[in-house]
Amino acid sequence: TLTVGLLVFAGWPVITQLWVQAKTTTLIWTVLCALLAVFPLMPVVGREPNIPLVIAAGLLTLLISGFSLASSCKSENKYRNNEDMKVHFYQMLSIALSTYVVSNTHNSLKNKQGLPVFNQIISWTTLVSSSVLPLLSPTFLFQRLFSILLSLMATYLLLSTGYEALFPLVLSGLMFVWIHMEQEALQHYGLSLKPKLAVFNFAYATDITQFRQLHLDDIRRSFFFVFFIVTAFFGTGNIASVNSFDPASVYCFLTVFSPFMMGGLLVLKVVIPFVLVSCAFEAVQVTTQLSSKSLFLIVLVISDIMALVSCCCTFSSNKVKQRALISHYVLVMSLTIFMMLMNGLAQLLTTKRLDLSRRTKHHAT
Repeated sequence: TLTVGLLVFAGWPVITQLWVQAKTTTLIWTVLCALLAVFPLMPVVGREPNIPLVIAAGLLTLLISGFSLASSCKSENKYRNNEDMKVHFYQMLSIALSTYVVSNTHNSLKNKQGLPVFNQIISWTTLVSSSVLPLLSPTFLFQRLFSILLSLMATYLLLSTGYEALFPLVLSGLMFVWIHMEQEALQHYGLSLKPKLAVFNFAYATDITQFRQLHLDDIRRSFFFVFFIVTAFFGTGNIASVNSFDPASVYCFLTVFSPFMMGGLLVLKVVIPFVLVSCAFEAVQVTTQLSSKSLFLIVLVISDIMALVSCCCTFSSNKVKQRALISHYVLVMSLTIFMMLMNGLAQLLTTKRLDLSRRTKHHAT
C-alpha cells in the first residue's frame, strides 16, 4: 500500500500541471518517490545483516555533505562564518567515525573479540552530541535542516545493520524536494509570491501577521504529512525489530543483554525518520505562510477519520481479525499524540540556536 501511494505521489506534479513550471524539480521528485517506494517491499530489517550497505550509506552521506560544503565555500555564502564551518566539519567527522565504528565493530564481533571500548565511547558520544549539534548551526532553512540530517544520520548509522541505513537519505532528499514543490504549488495556485528559500530563517518566521487563511490545497499538504509519517514508521519494518528486541542493531553501543537499554535504542532508531519528516513539515508550514495550529488541526481530522474506519471495522465475527483491527485503532490514536510531540520537537530543533561564541566572549570580559 505504501509503495502504491508513493508511486501515485510521483505522478502528482503531472496531474496538477506543476511539471510545466518546474521540470527539473518534478523529475527529482518522481525519481525519489520511486526510490522510496522500493523500501516497503524489502525484507524486514534485522534478518540478514549487510554491513557493506551501511558503509555505503555513510560514504554517500560524506560525499553529499562534502559537496554541500564545497558549494557553500565556492559561492562565498555570507550567511556562514567560521563557527558554522566548524560545526559542519564536526558533523562530517561524526559521520566518518560512525561508518568506521560500524565496520570495525562488525569485524571485531565476527572474529569473537568483543566490542572495542573505543568504539563504544565514540558511539555514546555521537548519540549525545547528535541532539546538541543542530542547535549550534544557523537557523536558515536548508542549513538547519541539513545540519539536523547529518547529526541524526550519524546516530542512525550506528543503529543500522543493512539497507535501512539508506532510508533516511532517500527520505530526507524527498523532504527537501517536497519543500521546493510546495513553493511551486503556491505560485501555481496564485496564493503568494514565491519566497527565497535560500535566505529563509526559521527564527524570524513566527510573525502571526504573515499567516494566511486555509485553502483546499492545505488538505493535501496535511495528507502528505500523515502519509510520510506512516511511511517513516513502516518503511523499513523497524517496528518488528522493536517487538523482537533484535540485538544486532545496538552492538555498537553494548553487547551485554539489557532489554530496557536495547529497547530504548531501537525506539530511537524508529523515531529518527519521524523527526526528519516533522522538521520538513515545519518548514512547509512556515514557508507557505500558514499557522502550524491550523495545518495541524487538519492532520488531527485525518487521523480521526483513520481511527473511525478502524473502529467501524472491528465489528467482525473473526476474533483474530478483530484483535488486529483493535490494535490498528489504538495505533492510530497513539500516532496522533505522537505527531503532536514530534511537532513540538521539530519547532525546537528548527527555531532555537545555542550561540556558544557570544557566551564565551561575554564571560571573558
